[in-house]
Amino acid sequence: MTNLKKRHPTTNQRAAVFIIWIAFEYTKKGLFDAEDMKSIGFVGILVIILSLCRPAAAQDYKVGEGDVLQISVFDHPNLTTVARIGDDGTIIFPLIGQVKISGLSVAEVSNKIAHLLSQGYIVYPQVTAIVQEFRSQRVTVMGAVKSPGLYELKGYTTFLEVLLKAGDLTKDAGDKAIIKRRPGSPGEKRKVITVDLKRLIEKGETSLDVPVKDGDSIYIPKAGIFYVTGEVKRPDSYKLEEGTTVLKAVTMAGGFTDKASTGRVKIIRMKNGKEEIMEKVKMGEPILPDDVIVVPESFF
Repeated sequence: MTNLKKRHPTTNQRAAVFIIWIAFEYTKKGLFDAEDMKSIGFVGILVIILSLCRPAAAQDYKVGEGDVLQISVFDHPNLTTVARIGDDGTIIFPLIGQVKISGLSVAEVSNKIAHLLSQGYIVYPQVTAIVQEFRSQRVTVMGAVKSPGLYELKGYTTFLEVLLKAGDLTKDAGDKAIIKRRPGSPGEKRKVITVDLKRLIEKGETSLDVPVKDGDSIYIPKAGIFYVTGEVKRPDSYKLEEGTTVLKAVTMAGGFTDKASTGRVKIIRMKNGKEEIMEKVKMGEPILPDDVIVVPESFF
């Protein structure tokens, strides 16, 4: 797994995650349905989130072939240049001629041109570079999202922004997202990044909102399902969360009824294609995907 350098969330990022959490909680509790979300302008909420989530780290975007940059020098308007990076990774800039900038960040482009201009052309040049048009970059989003498919990136884009482009998570989405990243250079291994969705969306740990790159493949696995039946208040199927025990499962199902035999709870589990019955399980017993928890009626 790739070790990611921790980035401290900005106030805007915290606000964005808070908005997502509110929408998530209200929908989960049944306080909003699809029509309700439309009426409060859900698309508007998404637009706000997208704008809030974009950190100042956009200056770290690595320019490449096909990007169009506007480069200006303070107090020298005649040097303002709009140039597309060629296939050889270079642009032509007044006074200094051909400059190779492919692979540099936007900030590094400014610094490089400023350095070259300072070599006998301008004293202490102040250079600003802006990406006017981004080259075509795409990521693939698959799995438990509402609109899986291929999505274009416009410069610096985070995982959360791509997730929203894909229509957000489905109800049966798991707690993890997997990002597979192709090697950046020959001989380099393919990177795999795991994003903890529960910590990112519910707990607001926006340091996990990692940047995505051209060619990334994002997969959201479906969550496991378990079933609770018998003497509970809400027998049904439930989404399996990490660390779910028999006690938590029964709690999710509304708790025991007055007729429940709490000491004779059993689990029906498929193992190697065969049904296995675990009798009188403890409340701390971990639940596995597709488990059926049966709460029998008390004889008394």
